[in-house]
Amino acid sequence: SAAVSFLIASWFVLRFESGRIMIFFAVGLLVSTILCALVTGFVFTYAVIVMPGLSRLSDREFVRAFQATDQIIQNKQPVFLAVWVGSILSVVVTMVIALVGSVGSARWAVLAVGAVYLLGVQGITVSVHLPLNNQLQSVTVDEIDSESMCEKRRLFEGRWTYFNKIRAVISCVVTV
Repeated sequence: SAAVSFLIASWFVLRFESGRIMIFFAVGLLVSTILCALVTGFVFTYAVIVMPGLSRLSDREFVRAFQATDQIIQNKQPVFLAVWVGSILSVVVTMVIALVGSVGSARWAVLAVGAVYLLGVQGITVSVHLPLNNQLQSVTVDEIDSESMCEKRRLFEGRWTYFNKIRAVISCVVTV
C-alpha cells in the first residue's frame, strides 16, 4: 500500500515537475520507502512475535536465545546491514535532495518524516537497544548464578521491549 501510494505520488510529481532533481527525489523516495518498510517489518516482528515468544522461556534460555539472534546482527549479517544502514543513508540523501532541490511542498513532509524516522527509530536503536544488547552479550550464561541471571533478564527485557514497541509504532507510522 505504501509502494502504491508512492508510485501514484511520484507519477504526479514527475508529471508536473521536470528535471533531474525530481528523478533523484523520486528514486530516493522509492528506495527510502522500501528500506524503511523492511526495517519496520523487522522491529514489528520483534514487537509482536519474537519478544513475546522469548518471554515464555526460562531466564537462561531467554538470554541464550537473544544472544544467538543478536550475534547474527553483531556479526554484520550482510542483508540485514544493507537494509538497516541503507534505510538511514537513503533517508538522509532524500532529505538533502528535498532541502536543496526544487521539490515543492513535499520538502517539508520529507524533512519531517525523515527526522521522525532517524530520531524515533534509529535514535532509539542507538541510545537504548544497542547498549542493552551489548550488556546482554557480555553475560556468560554458564557461569552466572540463577538469581543474577534473573536480575540481568529483568533489567534487559522490560526496557528493551518497551522501547521496541515505541520504535515499532513510530516506524509503522513513518512508513505509511
